[in-house]
Amino acid sequence: MIALRRFVFMAILAAVVVLSLGCISPTDEGGKAAEKKSAGITTLRIGYQPSTHQIAEIVAAEKGWWKEDLQPFGVSSIEEKEFQSGPPEMQAMLAGAIDIAYVGTAPTITAIAEGLDAKIVASVNINGSDLLLRPDKEYSGPKSLEGMSIATFPAGSIQDIVIKKWLEDNGVDISKITFHGMGPGEAVTAIEAGKVDGVFLPHPSPSKIELDKKGITVVQSGEMWPHHACCSLLVSGKLLREQPDLVDQIIKTHIRTTEYVNANPDEAAEIYAKRTKQDLAVVKASIERWDGEWVSNPEIQISSTVEYARVDKQLGYINKSLSEDDLFDSSFYHQALAPA
Repeated sequence: MIALRRFVFMAILAAVVVLSLGCISPTDEGGKAAEKKSAGITTLRIGYQPSTHQIAEIVAAEKGWWKEDLQPFGVSSIEEKEFQSGPPEMQAMLAGAIDIAYVGTAPTITAIAEGLDAKIVASVNINGSDLLLRPDKEYSGPKSLEGMSIATFPAGSIQDIVIKKWLEDNGVDISKITFHGMGPGEAVTAIEAGKVDGVFLPHPSPSKIELDKKGITVVQSGEMWPHHACCSLLVSGKLLREQPDLVDQIIKTHIRTTEYVNANPDEAAEIYAKRTKQDLAVVKASIERWDGEWVSNPEIQISSTVEYARVDKQLGYINKSLSEDDLFDSSFYHQALAPA
C-alpha cells in the first residue's frame, strides 16, 4: 500500500514537472521570439527626392509594395521623407532620421567620409541630368560657359561633381563660372525668371524648362561622363547588421519595382505625376527625352562612384580617400537574386 502511494506520488510529481516544462518552454521561446521581433524596426523611414531618377521608390510606395513586402519582417508602417537634393538628405541620415535612402552616390561619399554608418546596396539609375542655357545664350563648347551663372544642386551632389569634373577635363577655369546651389524648383524658377544663364539639373526639370521654352538643352550628363553613377539605394549599417533578412527583402522590392517601371513607363509616369503633382505631359516628355536608365545592380556604379570619391577629395569636399569597400556592400544584392 505504501509502495502504491509512493508510486502515485512520484507519477503526479513527474506529470507536474512535465507540464511545467511544457508551459515554461513555449513561453520562454515565445518571449525570445517576441524580444527578437521587438528589437527590429516597426516603421521603415525612407528618404527620397521628387525626381524621375527615383521613380522606383515612389511606385513601390504608391502600389503598397513596401508595406506588403516588409510586413512579414515586422514592419507595420512606411514613413517617407522628401528632400530637394542629396546633401540635406544625407544630413538627415547622419542625424538618424532615416533608415534607407534613395540618393545620389556623390552625397553618400561625403556623408560616409563624415562618419555615416551605411553602405550602397543597389543602384537606382545612371545618367539623367541635362545642362540647359537660356535661349538668348550661345553655346559653342565647355569654354563658352566661362562668365556665365549656372544653377545646380549644392556642393557635393552628383550634378555638382559631374559638371565640375567635365569642365576641368575640358580646360575650363571653374572659378570663372558662378555656381548657385539650389533645389530643383528654385533652379527652374531662376532660369525661367532670367536670374541665371543656365541650369544643370536631373529630370524631369529639364523637360519642364524646354516645354516652357525658357531653356535649351546643350549637353546631357551621359555626354559629360558616359554611364556615370547617379542615384543609389543606401542602407544604414545598423539595419545591415541587425536585420539582414529585411534588407534582403528591401532589395528584392527595389528590383521588382525597377523592372516594373522599365516595363510600364507610361503607368510609372502617371503614378509619379499624381504623387508629385507635376504635369503628366512634362513627366512623359522627360522619360522620352532623358539619357538615363533605371537599374538595380550596384556593380554598374562602382567605378564611377570611386572616381567621384577621388574628385571629392581633389575638390576638398572630403579629407580622406574612400575605397569600394568603404562605400558598397554588393553581397546583399547577390543574395537577393539567389534562388529561394
